Amino acid sequence: MVLLFGCLFPLFLMFSFAVSAQEFFTLKGHGGPVKGISAGEDGTILTASFDNSVGLWRDGAPQWLEGHTAAVNAVAYLGQGRVVSAGDDFTLRLWNAATGDTRVLGNHTAKIIQLALSPDGQRVASASWDRTIKIWSLKEVAAPIEITGHANIVNDVTFSPDGKRLYSASADGTLRVWDAGTGEALRRLVNHGFGINTLVVSADETWIAYGAVDGTTRLASLPEGDPLRDFTADRRPILAMTYHAGAARIAVGDAQGYIMLIDTEDWRISNDFRATLSGPIWALAFAPDGQNIHAGGLDDAMYSWPVKDLGAAPQMANTERSFLKAPEEMTNGERQFQRKCSICHALGPDGQRRAGPTLHGLFGRAAGTVDGYTYSPTLQTSDIVWSDDTIDLLFDLGPDHYVPGSKMPMQRITKPQDRDDLIAFLKQETSP
Repeated sequence: MVLLFGCLFPLFLMFSFAVSAQEFFTLKGHGGPVKGISAGEDGTILTASFDNSVGLWRDGAPQWLEGHTAAVNAVAYLGQGRVVSAGDDFTLRLWNAATGDTRVLGNHTAKIIQLALSPDGQRVASASWDRTIKIWSLKEVAAPIEITGHANIVNDVTFSPDGKRLYSASADGTLRVWDAGTGEALRRLVNHGFGINTLVVSADETWIAYGAVDGTTRLASLPEGDPLRDFTADRRPILAMTYHAGAARIAVGDAQGYIMLIDTEDWRISNDFRATLSGPIWALAFAPDGQNIHAGGLDDAMYSWPVKDLGAAPQMANTERSFLKAPEEMTNGERQFQRKCSICHALGPDGQRRAGPTLHGLFGRAAGTVDGYTYSPTLQTSDIVWSDDTIDLLFDLGPDHYVPGSKMPMQRITKPQDRDDLIAFLKQETSP
């Protein structure tokens, strides 16, 4: 399959520079929150977004990789413009940004939350809400190794430094170790009552660090799994974590917008930076030299701060999203739109980079007809024309029942007055 990108850079630009280290910068252009980040040794930065796209960034300019049909949660950079990504559409995709080629590597039966690249770059592991892990070959077309055993969704995976073992974290409260060559269960390292969202393993494989829904970052010894240290900031849950061996730092992101840096040489908190006043830190990655920490949250941009001067750096902007406004500042119709629709849809003629098409000129428009937006087959072949009645039915029944098979998330507005107020608001705001 050949992918048509929003913009395609000449090859001499693709691999010719690196972003300056130890400086604050942002990467702007997505139309939704940034869910995943990967940084390559050649200066490439990848961003995965709620807007269904992957951004491949060089010198601050994006090349958009389009093909996913739902939010993209995770990306891994393979080098030389090659990318693997995964998301809420249950698929893993391989990309070659230089040629514009893409293909589906494989699928899970539920959303894929995280990816891990093996140290030799020949395999990728995927963690899914279907409670499984799969290890995929990047060298040849072959069935993946499928790993089962977790009793709840799998949130994160990482390979051991030698690539022989795979570590996994789950909402079932366990950390487990698997043989990365066979998928055989080797050990249950940790078992407690709190779901575990994220993990990292040290470069010498003597410890594992993990973040849980109770807001604590914990360390355990390897291979035994004995408790070593706790770093509790009373902010829950922990959502993201990354580690840089050369910089001797673990970075931890939480739901209240903080990035905590832990020094792994003397085991102290070296910085505790409030990166945003609103919303979570969903994605973290160190620059290859360890001098910058990249982060994604509710904002439609990736932010990168110099580690040496983190306390003096600016916070994320625009994270006071409209759906977080106080209820008294909005009419009921606006409130319904902001909280149910705004993260996916724009109201004006410029649809921006959103997960859904613009609603500009909505009333009287046939479903599936906005130029430039890739619709699901359900809407491409639908005979729906958007009106008071059809919009009312959409939210009364829920998209999963009214237009089954579409990309629209499962949600309902159960109160008739709320639906009426939303329709009145949309009529006013989307009129050409």
